This record gives sequence, C-alpha cells and structure tokens, in this order.
Amino acid sequence: MFLLTLLSALVLSGSAQYSSDQCNWTGSGLTHESHTRDVEQVYLRCAEGSLEWLYPTGAIIVNLRPNLQTSVGSGERLHACIKPHVDSRGAALYVERAGELRPLLSEAEQAAGHLRCFSLQEGALFVEATAQRDISKRITAFQYQLISTQMTGDELYSPTASCKRCSDEEVLMDLCASDFAVRGSIQRIEEEDEDQITAVVSLSHVYRQKSRVFVSGGGGHGRGRWTGRVKISQRCGPRAGQGEFVLTGAVRFGEAWVGCSSHYEDFLKLYRSALESGTNPCHIDMD
Repeated sequence: MFLLTLLSALVLSGSAQYSSDQCNWTGSGLTHESHTRDVEQVYLRCAEGSLEWLYPTGAIIVNLRPNLQTSVGSGERLHACIKPHVDSRGAALYVERAGELRPLLSEAEQAAGHLRCFSLQEGALFVEATAQRDISKRITAFQYQLISTQMTGDELYSPTASCKRCSDEEVLMDLCASDFAVRGSIQRIEEEDEDQITAVVSLSHVYRQKSRVFVSGGGGHGRGRWTGRVKISQRCGPRAGQGEFVLTGAVRFGEAWVGCSSHYEDFLKLYRSALESGTNPCHIDMD
C-alpha cells in the first residue's frame, strides 16, 4: 500500500489543477471514477488555506510552494501544518518523496482532531483515498498553514514543545519576535486533557499580537482589560491562581499556543536588567 504504484500513476495524471485564488482547492474524486488509481497534481501558492476533496477516489499530490523563501531565516526550514476538519474522512495523508510514503494522518487521527506538521524538504503532501463501497458520504477536508522555524515537524504541535525552560535571552527575544506577547492571569481552565489545557486569560497588557486572538473589554473584566484563550502544556505551564505572567507564543489556525512563560515579577527584573545593560532586543512600555 505504501507505494500505490505511485510512479506509474503520476505518468497517467500529469495535468495540474490550480484553485482560483491559489490558496484553497476544492475538487471531486468523481473525475477518477473510471481510473481510480490516478494521481492528480494540486498546486497551492499561499502561506495558509484549505483543501476539500469530495468523493475521494485515487489520490492527489498537494504541492505547497508559496513565495516565502525570502522570509526563511538562517537554520530555519519551511514546515506545513495540517489541521483536519472534524468530519474529514475518506482518505489518509502521507508525506511523499521519490515514490516513498511516510504516514502523516490516518482517518482515525483526523476524526480525533490530531494536527501534524512536516518539513517541505521531506516532500509533498500525498492524499490517498481509502477503499470504500459508498464514497457519496466521504469528504476529506483540512486547513494548512506554512511556518518558518528551526523546530522539527513533530515539535510544532507537540504538547511538550513548550515544556523546556526558556533562557533569559529567549524570553526577551520572544517578547519582540513571537506572534503574541501579553501580561495577565489565568482565570479558569476551559478544556483539559492529558497533554494540554485551554485556559481563559484576563490581560492587563497586550504588548504585541499578529492576529486578534485577544480582544479588549467584555466578559465583565472592565475597561482596559483584554480577554482570550491560550493553549498551554499540561505538565509545565502556568495555572489559575498563580498570579500574573508574561506569556509569549505562536498563533496556529487562529489559536494562541504558549511558548515561554514567566512570572511578571521575574520578567520585570530581567527586562530592567537588560534595559540597564543595553541588551534588550526591543523596547516595551512596562507601566
């Protein structure tokens, strides 16, 4: 099954299909009905988007090649992260390179809402329809997002990725370069499993955020406060009732994932020391 007569199928199906906006693709496996082992090439040119494959039969290769190479730093690699739709079914996902397939997401893992990432240097995304008598109720659907990072694909959404102790330099740099940097406290835990928690936070300061994952006012927190939700490692993240923290991290598929966290008092000492020595990588208003 791992090879799926891949190379011969590629010869049969050499035509490329572009979505109208080059970010999102919707296609139908019914075009493969008479030759169900065909492989269709799909090309997407954006940093994020979605794919929806109706009545999956045969297979498709998804080539993710956005114009992001100039933003990839030294030592960094471009990764693709896949978030399946809750009702996605009918196909399994692999990483394909030179005819070899590595499993990425099974049907069961998609249904469980698992996320997976892989380096684009590893190959392309290979979506193979599973054998079904009735394909009319099957739709394979997912979002994708491209990330430039030094992390490995497994670490990008690993619950333990944020479990390392951040150095002083990392805390200060994340304040300047991460997707968000905020100060506040955890009000309550909204969801919890063995790996991670989703926490509701009340914030006194939003130093930076690339997208509006935190909103001002509302929720009875008064004027000047911000609220939102963050994903935190179960084993090493801050908890409710532990005071104020400075939280930094990444935004993935509209969700804030905490990377570094430190008590506000400890961060204040660190920042003031860096300010006095001139080693702070950026300036923020601590008032």
